[in-house]
Amino acid sequence: MEQLHLEGILSTLVYSAIGILVFLVVLGLIEMATKYSINKKIAQEGNVALAIVLGSMIIALGMIISSAIH
Repeated sequence: MEQLHLEGILSTLVYSAIGILVFLVVLGLIEMATKYSINKKIAQEGNVALAIVLGSMIIALGMIISSAIH
């Protein structure tokens, strides 16, 4: 079996934490910049377009984290 590489695991956790933190900051900035609540628009009013935009942000962030780890 392969030996566990603690440096790789640690760097993965650090990059993931940084990515999630950046996502939350950007989401907060978007909430402040718009006149409406993103959660209310998606969950209660069913705004599919906004959900797609938010989903694409999550996918893009995942791609950035993935490339930073590799």
